Amino acid sequence: MIRRRTALSVSAASAVLLAAPLLTACGNDARPGAAAVIDGERITVAQLQANVRVVRDAQRESPQAQQLVAGSGRLNQDVLARLIKYEVIERAARQSGVTVTRREVQQARKQVESRQGGADTLRALYLQQGVAPRQIDQEVRVGVTRVKLDRALGPQGASELLVRTSKALDIEVNPRYGTWDDMRGLALAQDPWLRPAEADRQQQQPA
Repeated sequence: MIRRRTALSVSAASAVLLAAPLLTACGNDARPGAAAVIDGERITVAQLQANVRVVRDAQRESPQAQQLVAGSGRLNQDVLARLIKYEVIERAARQSGVTVTRREVQQARKQVESRQGGADTLRALYLQQGVAPRQIDQEVRVGVTRVKLDRALGPQGASELLVRTSKALDIEVNPRYGTWDDMRGLALAQDPWLRPAEADRQQQQPA
């Protein structure tokens, strides 16, 4: 697994959803076919499955295919939690005037590749977390966004903003995938997406 401080400093902004947009506008009949509803718009089951397939295909092409597939039995939930997290962080960033350039993403990715021993190692580590190679830039982008929010508002202020944003988006999740909590993220996902600032600081300390 990628060290927690790496995941926190360059993890996680809108998902790579093939050619389809992440959120689909909907009316009163939005719930059928929705994996989640965010601010009245939905992430469809089809969109979620498309993202999961990208990860599964990458896992099956890996030399560790059997281990990766066996160790990601909750991939649907983990991917959905990530897609929701992307949207929450992106909305919070826009509200705060925080932007991230492609150059910043590229620089951050190179830094992490250097720390982790190269691009191949980084791809393998992210794949263990359920992130396909083609999705890494999105993870890095959202991670950089979160770091910039922390710098602009302080870790506690950034966490409070994310909670407020999550609540304002009125997030609903299809029960087959779990339930969304504004502090803990998707209840059935492997890890809560929003951690107290103090816990974040402790996890970023060198091992």
